[in-house]
Amino acid sequence: MQPITPHLWFDKEAKEAAEFYCSIFPDSQITSTTTLHDTPSGDCDLVSFLVCGHPFMAISAGPFFPFNPSISFMVNFDPSRIVNAREKLDEAWNKLSEGGTPLMALDKYPFSERYGWIQDKYGVTWQLILTNPDGEPRPSIIPSLLFAGDNCRKAEEAREFYLSIFRNAKPGSLFRYGPGMELDKEGMVMFSDFMLENTWFVAMDSAQEHKFHFNEAISLLVNCQTQDEIDYYWEHLSASPEAEQCGWLKDKFGVSWQISPAAMDEMMAKGTPEQRERVTQAFLKMKKFNIAQLEKAFRGE
Repeated sequence: MQPITPHLWFDKEAKEAAEFYCSIFPDSQITSTTTLHDTPSGDCDLVSFLVCGHPFMAISAGPFFPFNPSISFMVNFDPSRIVNAREKLDEAWNKLSEGGTPLMALDKYPFSERYGWIQDKYGVTWQLILTNPDGEPRPSIIPSLLFAGDNCRKAEEAREFYLSIFRNAKPGSLFRYGPGMELDKEGMVMFSDFMLENTWFVAMDSAQEHKFHFNEAISLLVNCQTQDEIDYYWEHLSASPEAEQCGWLKDKFGVSWQISPAAMDEMMAKGTPEQRERVTQAFLKMKKFNIAQLEKAFRGE
């Protein structure tokens, strides 16, 4: 299975934001662009791109879901793999700071010699960290889930839930808050990570006062090869029938997922404008995707 792909929902800025991120981070490039016509949001630009080699997707589909820090992207600058890692971290921070808002100042912390958390000018949040080169290697980009508000104390439960569902999965580290740590409570998850389908994730609890929750601005796209895979993930992840639409669902923690057939990517990439239009109109009517029906639409049957 392909890596799980973060999907970013913008108002109108998908192409602009993708170009911005590709200009900041190494091993980054736009891999494809297309336009979906006649959707409920009008014509929508869809952009696929790499950031530090990690796949991302972005769509311009209207001002419906503001970004917030519930899902951010941890960027590991590992001195054992990156020449002048500290300087490159600072350079990326400076570029993200243009029109952005620091959430944790770029500084030295007990867990890192150099770390900062910033919300960029589009609202997407990034955690830049100078990685300890003596630790176990981790990818350059790791999606990070913050369990706050009603979800506080559920980071470990979510971690175990996801590990139980995805077939190619393994746990990583788990560190808890100790006694006397400010604002957060002993026993809560301070940091944990885990791997699902060759994609590493971070999960953390926070008892601090946050006015945000998981929403559709950032979803996690699972590319499936068969209808059986689509059915399996839909059955195990979907917890909110009213959120089911066009391959999207919400799990019991409020995290949005897209369960999507890899065949549809092929249709949209290689089809004629008429074929892409037929496939678009077909999937807009679906909740859970049906590969056979999409293929019929592609063939014009």
